[in-house]
Formats: sequence, structure tokens, C-alpha cells
Amino acid sequence: MKNNKLYFFTIFAICCIGSYAQQDVTFTLYNYNMNIINPAYAGAGEKFEFTSNYKAQWAGLDEAPETWSFSLSGPIRRKEGVGDKVGLGLSVTNSSVFVLKETDIFVDFSYRLQLKETLDLFLGLKAGGAAVNIDLASIGLDNDQLFSENVSVFNPNIGIGAYLRGENYFINISAPALLKTRRYEKESGIVTQATDKMQFFMGAGYHFPLNGDVTFTPSFLTRVISEVPFSMDISGIFDVYDKVELGLSYRLKESISTVVLFKMSEGIKIGYAYDSAMTAISNYRRGNHEVIVKVPLLFLKKQSQQN
Repeated sequence: MKNNKLYFFTIFAICCIGSYAQQDVTFTLYNYNMNIINPAYAGAGEKFEFTSNYKAQWAGLDEAPETWSFSLSGPIRRKEGVGDKVGLGLSVTNSSVFVLKETDIFVDFSYRLQLKETLDLFLGLKAGGAAVNIDLASIGLDNDQLFSENVSVFNPNIGIGAYLRGENYFINISAPALLKTRRYEKESGIVTQATDKMQFFMGAGYHFPLNGDVTFTPSFLTRVISEVPFSMDISGIFDVYDKVELGLSYRLKESISTVVLFKMSEGIKIGYAYDSAMTAISNYRRGNHEVIVKVPLLFLKKQSQQN
């Protein structure tokens, strides 16, 4: 009886992994870490910037999903001309849930086209891959061939993106993973598999100056994946005195989130978001926690000035 329960739990967990794999985690604070899903943002900032993002999902449940991301991106401005229009980025994302661990490593390239004096179009390419490890041996079913052998694969992938930035508005479109990849599949009496399918993102926002000290920015981000329910984030953020940003974000039929970001000295930014579920799972968990830290690499600018 005990083994039967363990079999059932294992199969159920792997099915959950399949669902998690197909959808991947989407950060609530995505607006402050956009190059993870859109390579065009790699050259959109004023200087090179290091970003670290951590999200803990389903708080209160053991072995619940956790995700870390680290990225470095910025424009190359050694001289006017081609170099002034190029942006480069590097991102590393590590996710874990139950027996599944995945590490994504991607390099981003962006190129800026100045359409008007206050209108820029950034085009981006992303290339890299995902290392996926499923530790089935840790489940303890050594006598079952289906669950006794670990899985370790590397899935290469590429992505594209575009980012249009005006004086008071922005529009972005991206497909960060164009190739369909496989995480887990067994050819046995029972075949269980989990795959990643192409994701398509589209979003936009507008900055409304309410007065000299406060700006309100409503925005949305949609995500479309084959055979997965349509997803949309709608948010409204107030920037107060260019010192703190705070607001709310609503994920369609899933959750509502509070967002706050503090702008410190030397361009350092620290943000936090809390997601409250609006589904049945809210009876079993206390929500999602997310933290982001952004640090500009000022020494690169100083080094460039010295040269």
C-alpha cells in the first residue's frame, strides 16, 4: 500500500513538473528584468547593470518551486556609430521544484535603430540553452526501471525580441525560446513526458505625469503558449519623487500582487513583490515572495572615461 501511494505521488508530481515545464516561472517584477524574456532590452539601459531576482512560489509547501536569476546587460558606447547602437547581455536562471532542477544560460545581443529624435526601436537576439536534471533516484523506487534512472539533458535554444520606446510609451514583443525542447521522456510500459513549447510575449505601457513629482504607469504583458491557458498581467505603478515605485499587478484569473521598489543612492534599486493566489491552491499556501536587486556597474563608465 505504501509503494502504491508513492507511485501515485511520483506520477502526479512528474505531471506537475510537465505543467511547470511548459509554462515556466514568470516573475512578477518582470518590468525590472525584461531581458530575461526579451533580448532587445539588453541595450536599452543607460549603463551596464547587474540584476539578481529571486522568487519563492507556493510558500508553506515543501520542495515548492524556487527560481534565481542573474543577469548583466548594457549598451556598448565606446564611440559613436555602430558601437553606440549595440547592447550585450548575459543571463543565468536556476529553477527547482521537487526532483526537477534546471539552469538556463543565454547571451543577448541588441541593436538600436533611432526612428525619430525621441523614438527608438531595439531589435534583439538570444542564444543559449537549458541544462535539465531530474533526480528520480532520490524518490527511492530503486526496483522500478521507470523511476530508478536519473535524467540529464541539455536543450539548446534561440530567441528574438523587439522593443519600441517613445518619449512616454513602450511596446515590446518577444519569443525567448523558439525551439520546442524535451525535458523528460521514458520509453517503457508507461510513457511520461514534459516538454517546453514556444512562448510568445507582447506588452505595452504608458507613462502619465500626474504632476512634477508623481508618474503613473499602467502596463500589460500577455503570454501565449500552445495548449496552455492564455495569461495576462495588468499592472499600475506610481513613481513618487523618483525615489520609490509602488503599485498593484493582476495576473488574469490567477493572482493579485503588491509591488514596491526603492531607488537608493548610486542608482541601486531594491524591490519586493508579494503574490496572493485567487485559485483553490490558496487554501494550501501562503503566496509567492519575490525580491529583486539592481546595481549599475559604475566602474565601467569610469574606466571608459579614463580611456
